[in-house]
Amino acid sequence: MPTPEPIPTESLGRALHWRYAVKKFDPARRIAPADWAALEEALVLTPSSYGLQPWKFVVVTDPATREKLLPASWNQRQVVDASHLVVFCIRKHLKTEDVDAFVRRTAEVRGVAVESLSRFRDMMVGDVVEGARSFVVNQWASNQTFIALGNFITSAALLGIDSCPMEGFEPARYDQILGLAKRGLAAVVLCAAGYRAADDKYSALAKVRFPVESVIERI
Repeated sequence: MPTPEPIPTESLGRALHWRYAVKKFDPARRIAPADWAALEEALVLTPSSYGLQPWKFVVVTDPATREKLLPASWNQRQVVDASHLVVFCIRKHLKTEDVDAFVRRTAEVRGVAVESLSRFRDMMVGDVVEGARSFVVNQWASNQTFIALGNFITSAALLGIDSCPMEGFEPARYDQILGLAKRGLAAVVLCAAGYRAADDKYSALAKVRFPVESVIERI
């Protein structure tokens, strides 16, 4: 894989200053297929502990389904007005089979024998399946999804696409409406993506952050 061409420093800053959690999306504007494919790739390429990827990203575009989700989203219109809605889910109660699937995929992609990865496989099983982490594995997996969320938001901003991360929803109702529980999944966080409405009055407000010296400590 060739080394990527770095973007100018000011481009990153400009995108991050422009980004904001959109309160009102333009329902008439849709993300172009090529741009959405790039954002899906960004989700797939998100780093995770061990590389295990203990998640599933459910993309909801069907208007009828999103209307069903609206009452379970504290009636926040972003879930229906945005171009796309991503439901970040964990794979609940990771099992040895999940680790083995990842090991097989690693062997396939890197062209090595599955047996050569046995020590790595046993280390993961001993941690997230049989070890102390197994008692909190769903919380551990949930933490991983927030890495994906951050990656998605930043990637969208670099493409000039708006987003709105959302924890204000009822996960159990999402699990029921989308049939997640029966597939061993659980909704953790949402992100609506699209384009801010021209009359979104909040989009012009100055971004409020503490100064760098109060949040960054160099030792």
